[in-house]
Amino acid sequence: MALKVLYTAHAHATGGRNGHTQSSDGIVSVDLSIPKAMGGPGKPGTTTPEDLFAAGYAACFGSAAEFVAKSMLKLNPSSIAIDCAVGIGTNDAGGFGLKVDMVATVGGLSQEDAEKLIHTAHQVCPYSNATRNNVDVSLTVKTV
Repeated sequence: MALKVLYTAHAHATGGRNGHTQSSDGIVSVDLSIPKAMGGPGKPGTTTPEDLFAAGYAACFGSAAEFVAKSMLKLNPSSIAIDCAVGIGTNDAGGFGLKVDMVATVGGLSQEDAEKLIHTAHQVCPYSNATRNNVDVSLTVKTV
């Protein structure tokens, strides 16, 4: 399936996981440090690629849920909040892999409608489509 690109983000990184990364417009500009849990220095005031991925995935998934609610399912949730945890570790092939735990908290809908909304959003979200069959993604749906 051909993709009609609507927007392209650009970033530049130097120094790998103990370096710096920045978007082409300079709005995102962060120093990186390997966490102590992974054997790195864990420098204060730095972040990791997993933090950046979690933030992007959470925001993207939230927008996908809003889109699905209005455009596809004709639901009107009072709120949608996404918490995303991205773990990194070793895999059986000797490399590294990611694991994602996503918690969606949906207000103003029944548990059944909230679950339908979030599971449909998982089929629509570009991050979910990029990770599908490659990264273990767990979804938990809560209602308030």
